[in-house]
Amino acid sequence: MANHKDVLFGLYSDEEVLLKAVKKAKAAHLDIMDVFTPFPVHGLDEALDLKESRLHIVGFIFGLIGSLTAFLGMTWIFTDDWPIIIGGKPYWSVPAFIPITFELTVLFASIGMVVVFYVIGGLGPGVTNPTLDDRITDDKFCIAFDQHGMSDKDIDKVKSFLKDSGAEEIHTKTI
Repeated sequence: MANHKDVLFGLYSDEEVLLKAVKKAKAAHLDIMDVFTPFPVHGLDEALDLKESRLHIVGFIFGLIGSLTAFLGMTWIFTDDWPIIIGGKPYWSVPAFIPITFELTVLFASIGMVVVFYVIGGLGPGVTNPTLDDRITDDKFCIAFDQHGMSDKDIDKVKSFLKDSGAEEIHTKTI
């Protein structure tokens, strides 16, 4: 591992206490590396000043590609490659194309969003991401601070903050 990080983190048992701690940390101008929770916490995005995800834009683009693939593919097949009159319909029958166009729109959008999510998130087969504490995925909440560049005084300030904000446990781990 080339990039080691020394992480100072506090564990909380309640999401409301965690949310208040995040707001206090932001007010105290502490640089939060990340917050880990076992489930989504309402209001946490706003407290951390996180921007809205742009994954829906990716979904729209992949959906548009799926629509064009289906519609243009069927147009080429039924008008140029294999023009057969079926049941008295014209070669280019747009209403008959709608179900397949819809299905490929949904298919391309869903697969495209999953692939982009995994690539940007650094997830996928063979990737192992270190965890700070296994209980974070079960019932604990965590605020993590990167210790890189912090003085001993700053580290003591963060530890004091974690203790005062209701952290039940305070740990340091190299990931």
